[in-house]
Amino acid sequence: MSLPVHLVPTLAGSGVGGTVVVEGDEAHHAVAVRRLRVGEQVVLTDGVGARVVAEVAETGKRRFAATVVEREDLARPDPELVVVQALPKGDRGELAVEVLTEVGVARVVPWAAERSVAVWRGERATKSLARWRATAREAAKQARRPWHPEVDELARTEQVVALAAAADLAVVLHEDATEALADLDVPTTGTVVVVVGPEGGLTDAEVAALVAVGAVSVRLGAEVLRTSTAGVVACAALLARTPRWRRDDARGQPR
Repeated sequence: MSLPVHLVPTLAGSGVGGTVVVEGDEAHHAVAVRRLRVGEQVVLTDGVGARVVAEVAETGKRRFAATVVEREDLARPDPELVVVQALPKGDRGELAVEVLTEVGVARVVPWAAERSVAVWRGERATKSLARWRATAREAAKQARRPWHPEVDELARTEQVVALAAAADLAVVLHEDATEALADLDVPTTGTVVVVVGPEGGLTDAEVAALVAVGAVSVRLGAEVLRTSTAGVVACAALLARTPRWRRDDARGQPR
């Protein structure tokens, strides 16, 4: 059985034999909900590559302390996947973030595309972004990721175009594209950007702006996927052709 994973602000300086103190909601969940006990082992990660196995030494109401018995520091996965996700309606945004996190995306960029039904403004924008970030955090723990994904502030189209221009490979998922994703040469290092449009599809102007800076308009297959699942399917297809999904690189390399 896998050990439970908990997120801590930092593991800087936490070597074997050292003590890590976990406090707040994270500790409350472990102690009060999971009923963590002294002597049990847990995995602690800071979300930026460090991961330790630690033995619980003491527990409190909203805290526990654990002694490090094993530590590893993993390099950031390469190539890095960045997904620009047009705002879906309802709770499909959180679904998209969850599955993208599980598949190993490094960064999710919410995008107010022209045909996005959902609108993020004012307090709604603040709450929606907080939900996306909380979803990414919990999904990263569930997926046992040592590197947690970043979720950006809401992007404008010109910012998405700039991301595509700077990428080693940028693809735009478009059902009318003539080129297939499966036919692309995928870089084994660097940054790969995947642009996912809204339920209503991308406008011709949006596609043209992205293609003009080097992005490739591609289709996934004959089936039409929802915006909340198209990104994870594209990322899986890309990752299967990189060293990240080969047996000798499945967990990353020590830093």
